[in-house]
Amino acid sequence: MDYLPIFVATTGHRIIVAGEGQLAEAKCRAVLKTAAAVTLFSEAPTEAMREWADQRRLTLHARPCGPADLRGVRLVYAASENEAANRQLAEWARQAGAWVNVLDEPDECDFITPAIVDRDPVVVAIGTEGTAPVLARQIKADVEAMLPLHLGRLARAARSFRVRVSETLIPGRSRRQFWKAFFKLELPHGKASERELELSLQSLLTQHKQFAPPQGRIAFVGAGPGDPELLTMKARRLIHEADVVVYDRLVGSEVLELARREAKFISVGKKGFGPAVSQQEINAQLVREATAGYLVVRLKGGDPSLFGRLDEELEAAANAGITTEVVPGITAASAAAATLQVSLTRRHRNSSTTFLTAHDAEGFAEHEWQQLVRSGQSLAVYMGRKTATFLQGRLLMHGADRHLPVTCIENVSLPTQRAFVSDLGQFAEQLDQQSFNGPLIILVGIADTLAKQGFSDVAVKHQSGGAAVGSA
Repeated sequence: MDYLPIFVATTGHRIIVAGEGQLAEAKCRAVLKTAAAVTLFSEAPTEAMREWADQRRLTLHARPCGPADLRGVRLVYAASENEAANRQLAEWARQAGAWVNVLDEPDECDFITPAIVDRDPVVVAIGTEGTAPVLARQIKADVEAMLPLHLGRLARAARSFRVRVSETLIPGRSRRQFWKAFFKLELPHGKASERELELSLQSLLTQHKQFAPPQGRIAFVGAGPGDPELLTMKARRLIHEADVVVYDRLVGSEVLELARREAKFISVGKKGFGPAVSQQEINAQLVREATAGYLVVRLKGGDPSLFGRLDEELEAAANAGITTEVVPGITAASAAAATLQVSLTRRHRNSSTTFLTAHDAEGFAEHEWQQLVRSGQSLAVYMGRKTATFLQGRLLMHGADRHLPVTCIENVSLPTQRAFVSDLGQFAEQLDQQSFNGPLIILVGIADTLAKQGFSDVAVKHQSGGAAVGSA
């Protein structure tokens, strides 16, 4: 982000526009919506510019702007069709301590003016950093259609109503629920009188005062493999509504960005064979926040019910009498199959897939390896980076074919995703060679067809063909 979006105070400040033609007129039209004192320098003012001057909405000088005119000015728009004149004005303005916007020269600008949806005092600014003004206008049109014309009137009413709400409703969800209903009030054609509006708002506040205080609860939400577009609609809504977000190490920043900025964020990340927050501490944290009356969203990478210790946290909540719900997410194996365009099951290859982890709380995880090898199924191995050699050895020891295809995918669904296809006899060594250190899913008995085609979205090295574990 090259430009920081900010709103600049204009009351009691001066803004200068210097230029001619429709573009300079457009700059005037934008700044005349502010409380600033606007001065226009134009040797060929348009009819609209002259009308604004006649109406005393701006001060018009039919001459170029000079250095002496720039004292005490906050913002300067260099909007001449003469590029040399714009650059000279920009130099003088900066020497005078003003910020400058230069016509059609993003690299010369100290600030840019975005496309604006005006529901005063509600203002939505849409910027593309000067790269795509047509796109900004398209987005503006969409936002215009979304926001009712009377929204600004409600916002002004909210300013004077806020103290009463603070005195009547407890902080947190009670107030948020009120304000959510407040801004959904219908004002047909915006013709309600001030008295009618006041009565409607007071009635709404009285109604919300009678509601019982919201009880704390915990939503266990699957954050999916990382791509925020793979979240369910319910997951997105709960993340946005959360008072407290308790999240795992694998939950990415883009998913956390969906939460309200004033929410409380608590990291309880764990790393295999590395530092970790104890499960007892996580349980206590969840219960403590929910008992305080908060909506707690427990964000777990992938799906909460797969290797997420969900039962332990649900039990802790149940013992404390806390209401819970579980929102499933897309698990890494499903995301891997989707992004590589291969199915987890296939007729005549494997009729089932076992999801397993190669390590547990005690260390290396033992399984019925002989049954896994003989059953004709494929394997989706989670958290297998540190135990790849162990997994390889156990499967080979119990009779698996060393030429079975193994597809390894790191950072599934993210821009940093990488994958390669190997075989059971070589994949562990290749993991070391390729320095795969991110979250990893290992598919045993499934060859990744797109990888074999060398498609560009993943780094691929193909070693062998495909067969199920049970075909050994």
